[in-house]
Amino acid sequence: MIELTDTNSAKIAAEFVRARTRAGSPAMGMVMTLVIVAPEEDAAEAMLAAKRASREHPSRVLGVILGDARGHAQVNAQVGSGDGWGGETALIRLKGEVVKHAESVVLPLLLPDSPVAIWWPTAAPADPASDPLGSLAQRRITDSASVSRGRATAMLTQCQSYAPGNTDLSWTRLTPWRALLAAALDQHPLKVTGVKVVAERVSPSADLLAAWLADRLKVQVTRASSEGPGITEVTMETKEGPIRISRADGRLATFTSPHRPDRPVALKRREVPALLAEELRRLDEDDVYASVAARLVKLRSAK
Repeated sequence: MIELTDTNSAKIAAEFVRARTRAGSPAMGMVMTLVIVAPEEDAAEAMLAAKRASREHPSRVLGVILGDARGHAQVNAQVGSGDGWGGETALIRLKGEVVKHAESVVLPLLLPDSPVAIWWPTAAPADPASDPLGSLAQRRITDSASVSRGRATAMLTQCQSYAPGNTDLSWTRLTPWRALLAAALDQHPLKVTGVKVVAERVSPSADLLAAWLADRLKVQVTRASSEGPGITEVTMETKEGPIRISRADGRLATFTSPHRPDRPVALKRREVPALLAEELRRLDEDDVYASVAARLVKLRSAK
């Protein structure tokens, strides 16, 4: 990694070219630009997650740390490529007046004619699409489960401000659950009369799962609390008996269905790099998430 002190976008871009030349790869097959906006204390972990995701999605990764907005404007950066990265990377620290105009630093560094994704690994803007940095991206990724306080409120806020291209890793965590529940109803094409979701008391993923089931099955979904981890059980009631998926340890689930023996099912909780890689596979609007976000807002306003 090359350290650049009191630099600018032009010098960072020039260092990208020099880094590729030193690596013997003047042309790199990068498919997108990924912008990561994180506080200093979370930046290292977020960049490591992006590093692992870049093996599937070779990208230019721009980590942006927004410092104190007071005082003299300063841009410092660490630039490099290789070392396990699937593309090239810059960790950019902003201080002073330039913090209020971070998009002016990031915009010249975006790869031309390629999509842009932005990820807030912890706290995110209330309206990512109207955020100056968020407006540069086609895909805006938040993670309501990672905020330090008010996770349920954070998820509701993201649903209320939904815009095409928005998504949340709390929704991505549900992919295996949704696939398993859909497969269960394919095997047992029975009318569901009620659903119960059991999870940690505060779980944005459980809230989204309840909204998804209510939206798709058109039944009442009740929410109950457990010690976790995450979602521990989903029960769908039918006239022939319950269809139940229970997972007490966060790794292996038990699938219970009418007239059949219980079956173990792999349902391991996934780490952030796998979630991020999944979200970067599609950059178009997630219509299902859009409808679930609207349903969650409607359910909350009805209480």
